[in-house]
Amino acid sequence: MDPHESEIARKFYVADFENEAQTTIRVFQSIPDDRLDYRPDSKSRTALELARHIALEDPWMLDAVTNGEFAPIPDQTDACGLMTPADCTTSYREAMPAAMERVKSLSGDALVREIDLLGMIKLPAIAFLSMGVRHSVHHRGQLAAYLRAMGGQVPQIYGPSADEPME
Repeated sequence: MDPHESEIARKFYVADFENEAQTTIRVFQSIPDDRLDYRPDSKSRTALELARHIALEDPWMLDAVTNGEFAPIPDQTDACGLMTPADCTTSYREAMPAAMERVKSLSGDALVREIDLLGMIKLPAIAFLSMGVRHSVHHRGQLAAYLRAMGGQVPQIYGPSADEPME
């Protein structure tokens, strides 16, 4: 992909991420506060761990695209301070718009530069922007699948749900 093409792709991915972020917030807000330790299997993350993962890694990924390098993975333990769905929502609402605005300002040349993901894979920045959207949606899907089993309600995601039918 050349720099001009990457700028076109960036517009699409940022718009997509902005839309998905609103859905992610609705999923965060649907997590029952009294079931944060829910996990469907011992190998699965808890609901709170998934919410933290999304709230912290979405802006981390966008910052890597902007900065041309990945910072260390954010601390997702209790030390991060995100102890409730409301904390995750607030953090996400504060971090994501600013991170997306920084991505919007990138030149085509910056978008095609290669970035190393902590020694695991090297890709152009624009590829990590695409991966960031998919990573977020993947983990949000896991979290959304927990909601009903936790006693929560599933919000509309890509259409109506049994809990939020089409009006």
